[in-house]
Amino acid sequence: MNSASRRTLMTEHTYREAGVDIDLEARAVRALIDNLTYQRTGSFPMMGAVGHFAGLIDCGPYALALAVDGVGTKMLVADALRNWRTVGIDCIAMNVNDLYVMNLEPVAFVDYIATDALSIEKMEQIGRGLNEGARLANMNIVGGETATLRGLVNGLDLAGTCLGVQKKEKIVTGEGIVPGDLIVGVPSSGIHSNGLTLARRIVEEYASYDTRLSNGKTLGEELLTPTRIYHEVLRVTEACTVHGMCHITGGGLLNFRRLSDYGFSITAPLEVPAIFRWLQEKGSIGDVEMYRTFNMGMGYAFVAPEESVAAIRSIIPGARVVGEVTEEPGVRLKGVEIR
Repeated sequence: MNSASRRTLMTEHTYREAGVDIDLEARAVRALIDNLTYQRTGSFPMMGAVGHFAGLIDCGPYALALAVDGVGTKMLVADALRNWRTVGIDCIAMNVNDLYVMNLEPVAFVDYIATDALSIEKMEQIGRGLNEGARLANMNIVGGETATLRGLVNGLDLAGTCLGVQKKEKIVTGEGIVPGDLIVGVPSSGIHSNGLTLARRIVEEYASYDTRLSNGKTLGEELLTPTRIYHEVLRVTEACTVHGMCHITGGGLLNFRRLSDYGFSITAPLEVPAIFRWLQEKGSIGDVEMYRTFNMGMGYAFVAPEESVAAIRSIIPGARVVGEVTEEPGVRLKGVEIR
């Protein structure tokens, strides 16, 4: 990884250069949120503020939660390989993982498919993936919408919305995080469903989807490996104290900023899978850019007191301490701030 870091800035591929500007996206989302000022009157008000991983609705002793997400440009990889069997799992995973970070149990899901032309083969494969994702998350798919939008959509876009529920006193928001808490990282299954715009650009520029990595898998197989569904989270929170949790999606380590104004110092990151090492070397990408774009092998993290670490590791094999919470704000990787 250090060899890629030493490349000159002129040759370095970035997420922005590939077409996705994380900083602009943050400003654009803020511009949207700043105009969402209306709040319902009467029963079932909103709990908390917009900006966490999921939005909460007050339902007496319970809170309902809604999360929405999609597969993104991973669909273009599926199209290139004519393999849509696992993208439904990705769609479910990207939603339910955003509920798990608040200790919410996913119970229902609706999908949304927008396409320029319907394909029976594609819809069958997507349906199988959605069904498998729902099984892994123990959740009902209660409906959905398919729209043929020729002229507006080019290809097929898959997204969905997930409903979760939890008793109010069991919700984890990150408010309990304090300096000295440990960060326990959980391995990802690979690239998940983020950073594919940059990953595709590097693959298409320097190789092909059938190029084989040192681990024996092709680049296409690696990029289509479905996002891990972290269903073990609900067992962890029953077994021990957890102050906060983070789903490492687009923005990489910057997702920790959603949890607290305290700092997050990653001093011993998880092992980096082969797909990320290949992308970094071929794209001449620096460490900071990699860790602010991809999950880099850590798809989820717990923020918890030291006494909870043993329980987390016993429930989730491969989980281990990667850093700690600090008084100083910001997110740091081995002392270097991620911005």
